[in-house]
Amino acid sequence: MKIGPTYNVPFRRKREQKTDYNKRLKFLKSGEKRFITRLSNSIVRAQIVDYKIDGDQSLVFITSKKLKDFGWKHSLKNTSAIYLTGLLAGVLAKEKGIKKVIFDTGVRNYKAHSRIYASLKGIVDAGIEAPHDPKAFPSDDRIQGKHVEENLKNDISKDFLEVKEKILSKK
Repeated sequence: MKIGPTYNVPFRRKREQKTDYNKRLKFLKSGEKRFITRLSNSIVRAQIVDYKIDGDQSLVFITSKKLKDFGWKHSLKNTSAIYLTGLLAGVLAKEKGIKKVIFDTGVRNYKAHSRIYASLKGIVDAGIEAPHDPKAFPSDDRIQGKHVEENLKNDISKDFLEVKEKILSKK
């Protein structure tokens, strides 16, 4: 005999606020590959994921640590590094024949001009088609690090352009 109210326990990832299942379902119904960028306290992770019935398959995975191989010697989590990580992910995606993606920000909602949209601008600049609003991108001065250059007295914008050229010449 059943006593008390009926209660449905939500999925674990929903309880932990890690997955928005309604948003994920919309992405999966589109049939497009997802471009995912996640920011941590020390690095940035960017990946392109395709849905498979037995689990998502990561087609391209890159972290901002890889920028050191191209000569980047500044922070791995600032706006410039996020853009370059997205650009590198876009170049690697083009090598694998990926032409179109959808930007997946996960559970969080980001404001326009925030640094996560720098990675979207990077992948778009690499030549990957992604639905976007150019108004959401950070300014070019911010992406090149000119706002940091004024305060810290370093050549981040010069290094940014050098690393960007090295990444684009990788094509």
